[in-house]
Order: sequence, then C-alpha cells, then structure tokens
Amino acid sequence: MSQPNGSSPASPNKASPVVSPHRRNRPLHWCYLLLVSGGIVTFLEYFHAPAALLLGPMIAAILMVITGHDMSLPKVPFRLSQCTIGIMMAAHLPLSTFNDFASDWPVFLFGTLSTLVASGIAGVAMAKSGLLPGTTAIWGASPGAAGVMTIMSEGYGADMRLVAVMQYTRVAFCALAAMVTAGLLADGDVAAYQVDWWTVSSWFGFGETLVFIVMAFAVAVFVKISGSFLLVPLGLGFVASALGWIDFVLPEWFLASGFALLGWAIGFRFTPAVVRHALHVFPYIVLSIAFMLVVNVIVALVLVAWIDIDFLSAFLGTSPGGADSVAIIATNIPVDTGFVMTMQISRFLLVMVLGPLLAQWLSKSMQGNNT
Repeated sequence: MSQPNGSSPASPNKASPVVSPHRRNRPLHWCYLLLVSGGIVTFLEYFHAPAALLLGPMIAAILMVITGHDMSLPKVPFRLSQCTIGIMMAAHLPLSTFNDFASDWPVFLFGTLSTLVASGIAGVAMAKSGLLPGTTAIWGASPGAAGVMTIMSEGYGADMRLVAVMQYTRVAFCALAAMVTAGLLADGDVAAYQVDWWTVSSWFGFGETLVFIVMAFAVAVFVKISGSFLLVPLGLGFVASALGWIDFVLPEWFLASGFALLGWAIGFRFTPAVVRHALHVFPYIVLSIAFMLVVNVIVALVLVAWIDIDFLSAFLGTSPGGADSVAIIATNIPVDTGFVMTMQISRFLLVMVLGPLLAQWLSKSMQGNNT
C-alpha cells in the first residue's frame, strides 16, 4: 500500500527484523542491552508504569541503535513472541464476556463505537496535518490493543516504529489519567499490583502451553493475513481454552521474555531520523490523546445517565488506554469490575474486527483525495 507524503522522514522503509548476513550482533552489545533493559524496567515498575515489560526493552533498544550499536533480531524469536502474546490474550478472554455483551449490547456498542469514532477523528486530523503519513497516523490512533495495532500496522503499510510511539504514549497517558481519577473518586488508595515472578503453577501445563505455541506458530506460517502470528494463536487459543482442551500456564518470567523480544524488535527499527521526527510530532500526539480523553469523560457521563453505573466504572470501562493497565487498576479499587472488563474486552474484539477495516478505508480515502 502506498503512503501519502512519501517524502516524510517517517515514511516506512520496511525494515525487517532479519539479521543481515553482513552484520553480526556482538555478544557485548547484548550484555549492554540486557543491563539497560533491566534498569529501565525496574525504574518503570517502581512507578507502576503500564506496559513496563515491553516499554523498557523497547527504549533500551532505541538507545542502543541511536548510539551506534548495530543490532537486529531474527524473524523466528520475533514471531514466537507475537504467538506468546496471542496465547496470553486468549487466556484472559472469559466466555462470560459474550453473555454480558448480549444482555446489554446497546450500552457496550455505544461505548466501543464512541471510542472508535474518536480515534478515527484523531487519526485523520494527524494525517491531514501532514505530520505523519495517513496510514501511520490512523493505526497509531487506533484504540485498545496497543501491541496488536503495532504488530498489524506494518502489514498495512504503516511505519511500525511511529505507530508504537503513538500507541504506547496513549497507553501511558490513559493509565495515568485512570489512576488519577481513581485516586480522586475511589474510597481508599489504589493498591500496588503484586506479581509472583518465578512460580510455575504446573510444569506439565507449561509444557503443553509451549507445544501449543509452537503448533500455532506453524499454522500462522501458512496463513497469509497481516498479524497472523498474533491473531492465529489468539483465535486457536481461545477456542481450545473455551472447549476445555487446554489450561494455559504462562509464568510471569516467560511473558516478560516475550514482551522483551517484541520490545527489542520494535526498538531496533528506530533510527536517529525517526527519533527526531517522533520528538517533533510528540506534542501533537499528546494533543490527540487529550481529545480522546475528553471524549472518554463525555461518554462516561452519558453512560451514568443511561444506566445504573458509577462514573469511575464508566470512565475506566471506556478508557482508550490498554486493557491490561485498566484491569490492574479496576481490580484494586471498589468499582464494577465486571462492567469495566466486559466493556474493555468488547472494545478489543470490535477493534480487532473493525480496526484494520477502518484504517484501510480511511487510508484509501485519504490517498484518493491526495491524487
């Protein structure tokens, strides 16, 4: 897919995570990368930053690249990390979500579509401004599943690096807004989320999970759709879990490894020119996020007037940030957790279906207007 404003410094160069035969990753560079990644993750975790396990390695990889360390990641680890994240998402999709949605579908449809419309407006505005190529702006503004949108965006002609900047900036700002709102409105403090890093609940179950990931990876190789290495494991994993065929066991250290690989793969694609352009457009990215948060407040107020729900539950349920960070906040304060998670998961599923179609349609429309 061609891009408008192709001369922009943010235009995708289709950088591949494959190692060039003329370049070799130096072991010492990887030691530096591990140390820097660990330090940044520790810093982010101390402040309970969302997506720290992915953001830390991504920032570390960017620092390595822009300081002259030539590094890259082979395809197989990169794709296996996507499969791991797909299985993780499948394991967190309860069957009750569909029942809750069916019983109150106008409410959930309104909440999810409102966020999609707001993100579409923000994406088109960024693209119309000429600051970012159209496809990149639209994918970067797509709400809900930051990792999914980042991974899938490249297959539709977007610059995955700048999409990642937009997606994870929004996740961080929306999580901060949710925590501040919760602190102001909730009774009691928002508790810190405790993670048991090294416990494996079942080694047999973990072995089954590893086999399933490898099988899903093999199927994804033959499925010719964008984002297949995330979407195929997600679909297969959800069906297998719903039918009771497997109980996925994903230790925290294993998930952290998958997040780190994905973060490095994204970070290695940044060049000094991309970083300079990202810093140039950053204020406008923040402005688009502020617009989406204003819409978030308005939609929450409408839901409060429409159904029997408190403002904080409505605000968290319609937050355009990451479902994982919202879930952590929602489970540690007195809100309607069922409503919050059903709204978040409903939006995630809708974004998975409509997000790529909306991004393609808007991108093609803008390309047609530019010709």
